[in-house]
Amino acid sequence: MRATHGRHLAAVVAIVAALLAGCAPLKPTAAPDATATPGAAAEAETPIAPTSAVEPVRLITNQTPAVRAYRKLGSGQIYKTYPTRIYKGKIPPLVYAVVVVETDIDATGKVINVGFSRRPSHAPEVPDMIAELIRKASPLPPPGRLGAHTYVDTWLWDKSGNFQLDSRTLGQRSR
Repeated sequence: MRATHGRHLAAVVAIVAALLAGCAPLKPTAAPDATATPGAAAEAETPIAPTSAVEPVRLITNQTPAVRAYRKLGSGQIYKTYPTRIYKGKIPPLVYAVVVVETDIDATGKVINVGFSRRPSHAPEVPDMIAELIRKASPLPPPGRLGAHTYVDTWLWDKSGNFQLDSRTLGQRSR
């Protein structure tokens, strides 16, 4: 199975390399024809303004060791900021809400935006409370070489209002 995967990957890499080799580098456009009308040359040189603003790209990265290590640092700052809100021990088997939070931070750790890739439909108030907690805990530790990126963690929210973060959870009770 592993050898087949390796051959398949090698074939894909070879195809991509062949496609890229066939691409001609971009060449500058030819100068306007001298016999053309003077206004046409100026018109051709006028840059076209974009019609709409480009959306910024989300900086969610693969879960590399550096990203996992930063999750520990980020969650550590949140735990340090709210020591009385941390659920002690193992979380109950039926936690009130599970919320996947995407926190955009800059290179200094300042929270730029808080978004959610999973919101509990039965507990719509929880994501707003989490976003407020994260904003008040800002700045998070500087991410170092990771630079600006999206720090993703899962919040396990108990009905008491206490929580644990997946990156630091002590697990879940069986009953």
